[in-house]
Amino acid sequence: MRQFMLLAKKNVRNRPLRSGALLLLLAFLAFSAFAGMVIMLALQRGFGSLKERLGADIMVVPYEASTRSSLESIVLQGNTGYFYMNGDVAEKIAAMDGVGRCSSQYYLASASSSCCSIPVEIIGFDPETDFTITPWIKKSNGKELGYLDVVVGNDLNAFVGDTLTFYGTEVHVAAKLDKTGTQYDTAVFTGRDTIRTLIQSSLDKKLNEYGGINAGNVVSCVLVDVAEDADVEEVLNDINLHVRKVSAVRTGNMIAGIAESLQGISGIAKLLALFLWGLSLAILIVAFLMMANERKKEFAVLRMLGASRKELAGIVLLEGMLLSLAGSILGVVLGILAVVPFAGLIEQTIGLPFLLPEAGRLLMVAVAAVLLPVLFGAVSSGIAAYRIAGTDAGTILRAEN
Repeated sequence: MRQFMLLAKKNVRNRPLRSGALLLLLAFLAFSAFAGMVIMLALQRGFGSLKERLGADIMVVPYEASTRSSLESIVLQGNTGYFYMNGDVAEKIAAMDGVGRCSSQYYLASASSSCCSIPVEIIGFDPETDFTITPWIKKSNGKELGYLDVVVGNDLNAFVGDTLTFYGTEVHVAAKLDKTGTQYDTAVFTGRDTIRTLIQSSLDKKLNEYGGINAGNVVSCVLVDVAEDADVEEVLNDINLHVRKVSAVRTGNMIAGIAESLQGISGIAKLLALFLWGLSLAILIVAFLMMANERKKEFAVLRMLGASRKELAGIVLLEGMLLSLAGSILGVVLGILAVVPFAGLIEQTIGLPFLLPEAGRLLMVAVAAVLLPVLFGAVSSGIAAYRIAGTDAGTILRAEN
């Protein structure tokens, strides 16, 4: 067995052009398998994270905000924007039939700060009633936020203990959140009292487009979880009917657009992957058959020297496995270098939540992406080996002569 392994390695090295072409094809197959699986898993994980973070049945916003085409991008994609309505709305909604939990949020688009080169979304919440942000922040902070304390998203260039300045007001970074793959990675979070101070600072500096508001009595949106025995649609219609100048929307409907986009991308990616893998398998089979045909005389001589048909087939299989293993490892390494460091850029490009799988899951994907080309190489070289095993050495040599 050892001598056939050495012969297979020598054959691979002595034919650099052919071996290089097969190696690149197998590397491309492994690269596409790894990158495709990781991207789809990251989209699915990001979408799941978004659903978890949004965490409410209904979102109530000012009517003017609901008419903006950018409302979904502000809420779901973190594009900087803000809007306000009278704070009494939250109390009125909380007292309505069918409402289980109810909490207000406050938005403010920051001016530039040391944490980032562009404005970011500052999101305020009420610690006493919040049920969407607080549980998540506690995982990273472990304690309640004090006045002028903030929590920063994972992608921002700010760390625990730093001091940031928004609209001339200094705030202190109390915690940095884990990666979520959603808009929260580039947002800043703080309590109700702090966000009201920041809103007032933006008004004082005349950098807030809502110049006539009272910073102490406004909210940007109200998140509602309906009671267990209530119907979401009925509560939503009740809010729209009885609360003036607001628009209640189902958060599920906002997510539905992303879900449809994800399903469409997933379907196209699967069809493309099947096509590429089928084409790659066909090319590999043809390549190994051509290789076997070119080396008929070589194999005939080895047969005359005493090598059995099984041993010749084993040499071809070993060559195929060596090329497959080397090519698949190369492709996976290239896939890791292309996807993992540029996850943020991919998220910005596709405009969808994007959260890379955990290290263990990435390892499983890498192993699968290595095994696929190895399997294809084994099948292709196996077909060539079967053809070689059925060839008569005497006939080949007589034909050559």
